Amino acid sequence: MRYLLLIYAAEPTEAMPQDEMLAEVDEYNAFTQWTIEQGLFKAGEALHPTSAATTVQVRDGRTITTDGPYAETKEALGGFYLIEAKDLDEAIEAAARIPGARRGSIEVRPILDLPSGDSAEAVAAAG
Repeated sequence: MRYLLLIYAAEPTEAMPQDEMLAEVDEYNAFTQWTIEQGLFKAGEALHPTSAATTVQVRDGRTITTDGPYAETKEALGGFYLIEAKDLDEAIEAAARIPGARRGSIEVRPILDLPSGDSAEAVAAAG
């Protein structure tokens, strides 16, 4: 089953010292390598801060864009890993190894496999 491991943490208020940033990058690279070696890795990316985000809404047929995140939150989504795990326990084991779990939280979300095709009945049956 595929799982999305969503990495949440408080956004930094000041720049991290370069040696700390490089050490953290090394930890993430090691984690990524571990997921590859375990056959779990499908994708993973770090995200720019929420200040670089644009929120899109459609209301009454009109597209509305807003700079930044839609809602104020204490923790922001900073990155993700998409993995293929045999079960939730294996996904949790992987999530616990993510360096960001020590100061933030990792949300483990199973990917919903929708049936192929575009019929409303197929989508409704999956949900």
